[in-house]
Amino acid sequence: MTALFALATSLLWGLADFGGGLLTRRIPALTVVVVSQTLAVLVLGTIVLATGAWTEAGPQLWYAVGAGVVGPAAMLAFYKALALGPMGVVSPLGSLGVVVPVSIGLLVGDRPGLLQFAGIAVAILGVVLAGGPELRGAPVQRQAVLLTLVAAFGFGSVMTLIAEASTTVTGLFLALFVQRVTNVLVGGGALYASVRRGGRALPEGGPGVVRAALPALAFVGLADVAANGTYAIAAQQGPVTVAAVLASLYPVITALAARGVLKERLRAVQAAGAGLALVGTVLLATG
Repeated sequence: MTALFALATSLLWGLADFGGGLLTRRIPALTVVVVSQTLAVLVLGTIVLATGAWTEAGPQLWYAVGAGVVGPAAMLAFYKALALGPMGVVSPLGSLGVVVPVSIGLLVGDRPGLLQFAGIAVAILGVVLAGGPELRGAPVQRQAVLLTLVAAFGFGSVMTLIAEASTTVTGLFLALFVQRVTNVLVGGGALYASVRRGGRALPEGGPGVVRAALPALAFVGLADVAANGTYAIAAQQGPVTVAAVLASLYPVITALAARGVLKERLRAVQAAGAGLALVGTVLLATG
């Protein structure tokens, strides 16, 4: 079950990253974060009311608040990096955040088997190689790398925090709701500050562009929420080290989506990296 939920996480995060990256090429990144998370709050709020999840409120929700504070900063940095592109490079580097939950998992006593250790090493190497040899070059590319590394640390921290925010399914709904409300508050504050400094909240085409993009924004927000949920379940069902690495295979999904939709060409080393990531997945799932 750990492998199943973790792989579902990688699929959802990969598609959410692809959609978010496309949207930030037309809409300011902060606006994408705030609107997509607001839509997620509306859906999650309905679920919390329908399931009575609010009755499970407790001190553990502070982990969700922490994830909600870190998340918008990580998403903003990542979406800006994706806008600089190419997605096939930025997304694999973003998965380096897996180091955070894996390290914590090992510290608290996770002891994967020999095959799983091999799978972790192979999968991480594959994800990094999937970025290809495009890290040198123009200043814009270096800026994208820096933003992606900041995002990676944030994503790894969110993975760790959200896994501690609940121990039940209904409690997880509440934790995700609290996380997203915090996302909106933090992201909204950052958007307000940006506008006060002369930044833009709306794209050049005006509010009509945002309205037209609402279905895509809703998909990005809900896919990200669902990914957080499936990851939390995966981390509770089995070793965090295994769940974190399998969940971090999402760059392969993003790269494949970019190849299929945007016709971004994968270099040979990127294709090899994707293959290694899949080999690592098999080792982790069977170890």
